[in-house]
Amino acid sequence: MGEPAWEPKDYIIQIIAKRIAGDIVYAQEPGRALRKWREYFEASQSDVARNMGVATSVISEYEKGRRQPGVKFVRRFINALLTIDAGRGWAKVSELARSLGLPPGVVLDMREFETPLTIEEVVSLVKGVVLSPKVPIDRKIYGYTIVDSIRAITTLSGTQFYMLLGLTSQRAIVFTGVRAGRSPLVAVRVSPVKPSLVIIHGPRKNVDPLAIELAKLDGVPLVLSLARSVDELIHYMRQGAQKASVGPYAL
Repeated sequence: MGEPAWEPKDYIIQIIAKRIAGDIVYAQEPGRALRKWREYFEASQSDVARNMGVATSVISEYEKGRRQPGVKFVRRFINALLTIDAGRGWAKVSELARSLGLPPGVVLDMREFETPLTIEEVVSLVKGVVLSPKVPIDRKIYGYTIVDSIRAITTLSGTQFYMLLGLTSQRAIVFTGVRAGRSPLVAVRVSPVKPSLVIIHGPRKNVDPLAIELAKLDGVPLVLSLARSVDELIHYMRQGAQKASVGPYAL
C-alpha cells in the first residue's frame, strides 16, 4: 500500500489563505491577482464559478476589473480554490506550505485570536501556574503557537523561529514535551525577537531554576500549563480563538 495522502493542518490552510487574501487586497489591480491565483491553482473560471455557486461570467467580470471584489467575495473565491485543491490531493497547498520553511511536526497548532486576550485570561485557559514574578497580567496577547519542544529546538534555524511568531510577537509560544524547561528558554534567550508569553507543558515538578532565571532576564512571563495532555492544551487554546463561520477554510 502507498503512503497516505498528505493532509495539511488547519493552521497551514489559514496562513496560506490569509497570504493569498492579502496579495489580492493590496494589489493595484485585484482582478489580475484573482486570475493569477486561479491559474496558479490550475482551476478554470467555470471550476471556481461552480464551486462558488455563481455564473462563469461573474468570475470573468471580476478578473477583467469590471467589478471590484469585496471581502466576502475574496473569502469565497479563496475557499473555492482551496476546496478544488483539496479534491486534487492538496498539490498546490503542499507547494505553498513548503515555502513557509517549517519542518513537519514542529508546529502543532497556530492561530490568531479574533479578540486579543490578556495574559491573565491565557493563563486561566491553559490551567497555568505563573513561574516568573511580576507578570503584567493585563498585557494583550494576539495569538498563539503550540510547538513540539524537541523538534523545534533541534530543527529550527533562527529565521524559522521567527515563523513561530505568526503575525505579531505579541503572542504566546507554547512548548510541549518539556522535561525541565531550560532548552526552550535558551532558544528564546538567543532569539532577538521575544514572544509576550512563554508557556511550557510537560514537567509536573522540578522546573529548572535556570529556565525561570532566563525568563526574568528577558522580561518574558513564564507559565507552566497543568493541562493533562497536549490534546487538552490545544483544545483549551482553541476555545480562546473564536472561529469564523464562513466556509470550511474561512479567513
